[in-house]
Amino acid sequence: MSPVSQRIDGLDTLRALAVTLVVLHHYVLFVSFDASFGWVGEIGWVGVDLFFALSGYLIGNQIFQALRRPEGLSLPRFYARRLLRTLPNFYVVLALYALWPAFRGNTPMLPLWAYLSFTQNIGLEPGTAFSHAWSLCIEEQFYMLLPACALLAAALGRRGAGVRLAWFAVALAFAAGMAIRAGTWLEGQEARNWMHFYYKYLYYSSLCRFDELLAGVALALLKHAHPGLWTRLMGQGRLLLAAGLLASALALRWFLVDHYGLWTSVFGFPLLALGCALLILAALAPASPLHRLRVPGASSLALWSYAIYLIHKQVSILAGQAMGGAGYGPQHPLTIAVALGASVLAGWLLYRLVETPFMWLRERYVPGNAVGSHAAAATR
Repeated sequence: MSPVSQRIDGLDTLRALAVTLVVLHHYVLFVSFDASFGWVGEIGWVGVDLFFALSGYLIGNQIFQALRRPEGLSLPRFYARRLLRTLPNFYVVLALYALWPAFRGNTPMLPLWAYLSFTQNIGLEPGTAFSHAWSLCIEEQFYMLLPACALLAAALGRRGAGVRLAWFAVALAFAAGMAIRAGTWLEGQEARNWMHFYYKYLYYSSLCRFDELLAGVALALLKHAHPGLWTRLMGQGRLLLAAGLLASALALRWFLVDHYGLWTSVFGFPLLALGCALLILAALAPASPLHRLRVPGASSLALWSYAIYLIHKQVSILAGQAMGGAGYGPQHPLTIAVALGASVLAGWLLYRLVETPFMWLRERYVPGNAVGSHAAAATR
């Protein structure tokens, strides 16, 4: 069976929603500088958090499924497959920024080692070139540590002890993230430029922004460590969808009203993580409308989403500048259509010319740890 035929429509819908939100948000921030899409454009950054939760679930599912197999989890396979998935597209887009000055415009480049080592997000200066790759840095850092932590829990021998340790680690990590955000927020009150401090040391920080990744991994742990509870949850699709929409709406409203407040910074991200996790559960539950929802084009956007995410921002900026030179402002519907269309087209080209060949090589020469799983078919 081909990977496309094994994909889950509900997860594709969420992934398509995530990339759409991010593209609209970046259009507002870097092209129109105005509320082009109302509150949707303002809050579109949450698409990154939805990506985090989806990725946490899908990759956590692969890890925990592999640990249950007789051959166990192969770290070389895991890292090889992960890097073949992420590096080719990343290197091509990075080369565009580094080697083509007209592509990056006036935005300054960080030292190349910061991009190549995936430490770019640490103390990231807002406004630098390829700044939106901060989220990929956090993902790569997270997935360098996650398999080792999972193997450590599994090495305890007795299954119950390992599961209890895993849940304790998840709870401790959530608490640590909230404590670090609180401390960072309070420290920032002495900063001259509060907004600059917030993004540099809190929003882009690895230790402050892993809530949704952790929530996705917690879903995978729930599925594999507590199959009876998971089965019961899968029978509550409508309730899960309603709860996910409610939690997400409350989180979005909170960020819209008081985005940079202390309590929002400390508790808003865990609430958003809860909303994302519930929506993922709803997407997986057969009785949920989200599971059965097939939005035209969503599966394609989901397939191209990683490529679109990497390349869209600068393509959108360049398209907006070109349309401005032709007399069409950033709020003009034609400018919006051209910029968004060019972003999708560039992402599709990157997917077809770079990602697809390397994914073929990965499937051909680096078999997965959990062959045949739906999670592997809809992988990040």
